Amino acid sequence: MQTLKRYKWTWLMLLVALGLAAYLAVGYWNKGNDKLPVIGEVQDFTLENVDGKPITLADTEGKPRLVYFFFTECPDVCPITTFMLSQTQDLLKKDGSFGKDVEFVSISFDPLNDTREAIKAFADRFHADYSGWYFLRGDQEQVRTLAADSFKVLIYGDNKDNFAHANLIGLVDRNNRLRGLYDAGDTENVTPEFLAGALKKLARES
Repeated sequence: MQTLKRYKWTWLMLLVALGLAAYLAVGYWNKGNDKLPVIGEVQDFTLENVDGKPITLADTEGKPRLVYFFFTECPDVCPITTFMLSQTQDLLKKDGSFGKDVEFVSISFDPLNDTREAIKAFADRFHADYSGWYFLRGDQEQVRTLAADSFKVLIYGDNKDNFAHANLIGLVDRNNRLRGLYDAGDTENVTPEFLAGALKKLARES
């Protein structure tokens, strides 16, 4: 908690900057540009899937992905955003692209409380289709570093009572490059239809 207080203003300024970046990314896409810029590279990881199997970055590559960091006892944004992802999943299932051409990756940063059983119960609330949606967990510091270095998602606090995090959805291409960061709270622009369209456009990209 002291760390959170100490860096309060730095954290707030970074969140504002990231929110602006997410807005600009949405604007860029909506203007009809052929390709989104490459924002960065996703670092390698090994995390545990909800079925207990270890999953690496290489296991998920080859398809465009949406990546979201969450914790199951989140009182506000995590369940709302996961619901939006489930709506996106349903849109993609209608045309047969979910799991076949595109995937989702949700990563918990609360290993103390987010056991495989707790994560599965959370995912089942949103009728997650595990054939195309990974729910991962791992060491808290490893996940925190992955979130910050690869997705510009800052996570503060060390337990469910003091967590604070940027509520961003990452768009990753088949080559593990970050191509978009979207503010999940911007519900006017970041909708299930928008996210499904972004994934399918990346899937068609040569």
